[in-house]
Amino acid sequence: MNPRFKHKDFYCKVYVEDTDFQGVVYHANYLKYFERARSQFLIDNSLSQIDAMSESNDSYVVKSINLSYHHPAVLEDDLTVCTEIELVSKARTIFFQSILNSKNDTLICKGEVEVCFINNDKGKPKAFPLGLLKLFKN
Repeated sequence: MNPRFKHKDFYCKVYVEDTDFQGVVYHANYLKYFERARSQFLIDNSLSQIDAMSESNDSYVVKSINLSYHHPAVLEDDLTVCTEIELVSKARTIFFQSILNSKNDTLICKGEVEVCFINNDKGKPKAFPLGLLKLFKN
């Protein structure tokens, strides 16, 4: 197993738009919270998705997702998204993510998200930008 890089936690609040009529978060919205944390990881490390697309038509793509739900989040909950990243190859990572209730640390959802870097013109994997690869060498 490769070492994991721990990223700082991402915080968000549950709003009415995230919930059903009973105030419980829709199951698909946990994917959005995970995605926001992964996007923030790139931003925090000066890895622009826009630059990757405009300069060489490259993108980060989700290859697979495995989620498990443990406890529902509800309207007005404060959530903490915890993220650890494992570099599997120069073009593939796995994000180990979990969502906790910020007030009592109750585990709400866990996920493993496999992300690859591809060139959109060729539809084939390519090595991550050097800035990302360097994070895993420290």
